[in-house]
Amino acid sequence: QVQLVESGGGLVQVGGSLSLSCAASGRTFTMAWFRQAPGKEREFVATISSNGERIYYGNSVKGRITISRDNNKNTMYLQMSSLKLDDTAVYFCAADRIPGRVGVTTAAYDYWGQGTQVTVSS
Repeated sequence: QVQLVESGGGLVQVGGSLSLSCAASGRTFTMAWFRQAPGKEREFVATISSNGERIYYGNSVKGRITISRDNNKNTMYLQMSSLKLDDTAVYFCAADRIPGRVGVTTAAYDYWGQGTQVTVSS
């Protein structure tokens, strides 16, 4: 069982930037970020394969975020810029326990963090 812990959330103004981190307790394969706003379903944000060669972004954030990972530290990152009010959500880190897969749905991931709140204010 791998434990995932997100950090870096907080309050930021529209147009600002924020970076999130996800620390894993052990080795993981594909990792991803999802987010969930109040009253909405969990939404795919970005995913990165275990070697970093395959990266996909959700349409709503494409061009404004960058996902990366440091396997030596078992940590994944999400850099967000040009933040909008609609980016307000709880951001979740996820990881796949099976190598070789890269998914954009919640069903593709076996491990989840507790989430970190990102609030964008005007």
